[in-house]
Amino acid sequence: MFFLQMSGFPGSGKSTLAKEISKEFNAVIIDHDIVKSALLDSMAKSHLDLAASGKISYAIDWSLADFYLSQGFPVILDSPCLYREMIERGLALSKQYKVKYKYVECIAKDVHVVNKRLKERNNMISQITAISSEEGFYKTIENSAKPRDTMILQINTLQPLEEYITEVISYLKG
Repeated sequence: MFFLQMSGFPGSGKSTLAKEISKEFNAVIIDHDIVKSALLDSMAKSHLDLAASGKISYAIDWSLADFYLSQGFPVILDSPCLYREMIERGLALSKQYKVKYKYVECIAKDVHVVNKRLKERNNMISQITAISSEEGFYKTIENSAKPRDTMILQINTLQPLEEYITEVISYLKG
């Protein structure tokens, strides 16, 4: 059993990969975009600000992860994983439930491809629809939070899924 933290810029392929992993391992996916969008939709008339919605939705994400791990399910947290606190909480949950901690970073270092993906997907209210700054895009990729003493897997998600899914499954089994 495992707790998997997905990481990567929006449009890098995290959700697509998470769905394939879930099929292989019967894992529960906690999709941060779904949680945050549901929160924003339900609170539209309350004028909940984006910063508060982010904190609240992450609290919900972590509560769900805790619950599903306690029930014996492998869990995939599908979120950008940009902050050190995310890594610390993921490691702590893994330790608490005595499950393997795994981290997969989806890297798509082509602003044009990512922008195309962002424009073509069915966007939820919480999701960006385009990259606003090319400099910010590359800075975000380079500065994402990563665990220090854990083997991580970085995947070039510009490739077709079929070309890297076997490597990801092997990493999760190891």
